[in-house]
Amino acid sequence: MELPTPEDLRERRNALELTQSELAERADVSQPLIARIEGGDVDPRLSTLRRIVNALEEAEGGILRAGDLMHSPVYGVEPDDSVMTAIEVMDQEGYSQLPVVRDNYPVGIVAHSDIRHSDEDDPGELPVADVMRESITTVIRDATVGEVDTHLDHHEAVIVIADAEMVGIITDADVAAHIS
Repeated sequence: MELPTPEDLRERRNALELTQSELAERADVSQPLIARIEGGDVDPRLSTLRRIVNALEEAEGGILRAGDLMHSPVYGVEPDDSVMTAIEVMDQEGYSQLPVVRDNYPVGIVAHSDIRHSDEDDPGELPVADVMRESITTVIRDATVGEVDTHLDHHEAVIVIADAEMVGIITDADVAAHIS
């Protein structure tokens, strides 16, 4: 994955005829930070770079929505499934986390780290409900990338819901793929 260089950011800003201050206001960062990033003096955090790129895309008229970013189909496990089943699905699909769903609606999330931090010596036979986190964020397909970005600052994944069912999942990797 290739991220935009400081020169790329400066060229896009100039092509839109935005000042550093205007871009900073749109991205909710400081103007000196924009200047330092464009000058190559500072290497921004991914979340900061996301906000800047999102602001540029919105200025270009290409507002990304959750439906554009989401990964689908979504693989999930039921709360009553065994932890071993969750591990097998994660390994088979190449994911580090899975939504925990009941009637195709998310009720939590389980990750490899949750399983590793279990108090059990052999958590494989436990139900997923015993190791999952109930904190999960959902958005609709039309949620802006800014809204998704705000949720990703506090959660590892955002679940996209349509017609009361889970239709997609968004992680930092999905957002980063669109930045590049």
